[in-house]
Amino acid sequence: MPTLDTAALDLLFLQARTQNGWLPTPVGDDELRRLYAIMRMGPTSANSSPARILFLRTPEAKARLLPALSAGNVDKTKAAPVTAIIGYDTRFYEWMPTKLFTHRPEMADTFAKNPAGTQIAAFRNGTLQGAYFMLAARAIGLDVGGMSGFDNAKVDAEFFPDGRVKSNFLCNLGHGDPSKVMQRLPRLDFDEACQLM
Repeated sequence: MPTLDTAALDLLFLQARTQNGWLPTPVGDDELRRLYAIMRMGPTSANSSPARILFLRTPEAKARLLPALSAGNVDKTKAAPVTAIIGYDTRFYEWMPTKLFTHRPEMADTFAKNPAGTQIAAFRNGTLQGAYFMLAARAIGLDVGGMSGFDNAKVDAEFFPDGRVKSNFLCNLGHGDPSKVMQRLPRLDFDEACQLM
């Protein structure tokens, strides 16, 4: 298998930074579609693909989100060209027999009969897809600012009132303002976070 060169690793991980400020450069619908086309190819359990994404692009859409945000996330969300609500479909399994896992349609019944296990699978795989989302955004030249400082219940009531989709986290998208990037914080070393057995 080929490996990524240093420039690609820098773009995705080593030099990439969480953005806290945004330039007024628009993000087009074609970019969002391309981002999703890449992101959706990442693996999930039984191809479950539970992530659901709501792209807030207008001031009116953002205004609906602002009451749910913690104070520190309001200004940067207003300034971001796009804010994505990364959610997960609690009934993702309904897509399995007809599209996502057609070779074993009985898997849908397995999930339908196990609500607790289905919740775990939806959240876990939706979170995984959210990570793919941020890497895909970086891969196509967008900056990201993931956020968890918000009231999930308020977001769900406002944007997903039927209860099927649940919000997981938010992610601002666009072209970051380099002057607003915070100093990089340390990470744990291998021996602090990993064990070899």
